[in-house]
Amino acid sequence: MPRREGEALVQVLCAGICSTDLEIVKGYAGFSGTLGHEFVGRVVESSGSIPIGSRVVGEINVGCNACPECLESDSRHCPERTVLGIKGRDGAFAEYLTLPGRNLVVIPDSLTDEEAVFVEPLAAACHVLEQVEAAAGSTVAVIGDGKLAQLIVRVLAHAGCATAMIGKHRQKLDLCKIAGVRTMLLESATGAGDLLAALGGEKLNIVVEASGSASGMQLALALIKPRGSIVLKSTYHGATRLDAWKIVVDEISIVGSRCGRFQPAIDLLASGAVDVRPLVTARFPLDNGIAAFRAAANPANLKVTLDIAMKGASS
Repeated sequence: MPRREGEALVQVLCAGICSTDLEIVKGYAGFSGTLGHEFVGRVVESSGSIPIGSRVVGEINVGCNACPECLESDSRHCPERTVLGIKGRDGAFAEYLTLPGRNLVVIPDSLTDEEAVFVEPLAAACHVLEQVEAAAGSTVAVIGDGKLAQLIVRVLAHAGCATAMIGKHRQKLDLCKIAGVRTMLLESATGAGDLLAALGGEKLNIVVEASGSASGMQLALALIKPRGSIVLKSTYHGATRLDAWKIVVDEISIVGSRCGRFQPAIDLLASGAVDVRPLVTARFPLDNGIAAFRAAANPANLKVTLDIAMKGASS
């Protein structure tokens, strides 16, 4: 791969397939190129202060480095940004990728490659706490039981929130049987009333919609209390039905939530506060990427990783 001028060349060691990758295949974001934005790699040609040989993860938004957002060290909303594997920039499902040195973050030796792959999505989960006031004891429900929802639940529980996960798959819900987390199987409830009754009867301070489905928004509106906050994490190809009157009458705040900063996620992983190892369903070599995508699209699975150096069958 030719290196972009002024950027580091990174050998990809391991990469993760996320729901956004699956939606891009369906047409979301109109992207054409190499997918993949969750990765860990090793610097082979350096740019900036990060030494060759460093094991790194990468902030996926590459800004112009000149607009007000970039000058405030936040390229996530740079109007000229490219986004690794999503917008205008080839991604991590390859042997090599390039990123500016300022986008690279060295990770602790204590983290395995597979754990490091979770830095980017875990940072997105941590971002919820930057956007809404989720004080200890706040009542929160996470709609969805998939890859990102699993991380969000763990972050909120660690922050001391009274957290519930609502999902469709008992096996996935069982992974969240951790301190302070309630789990509810959606099919066992006849409606939002049953779900609220199971949560103590009161509507919730915060609902995080991470189901990856358009129906999740309607459920979120049924669960949220007046002047509560709904955080939208789902990205999918298609339109969403919205009863806007309820948002107005109940003065509900709707917050879009995307990428987060990496350091809080690295700290949670390094300290052991969040254990992501049970979330890996399968591992595939890069040359078996089609099978890896099929596995990642199976609702029974969670995180599927691509071991770039692996050859042969999956594990």
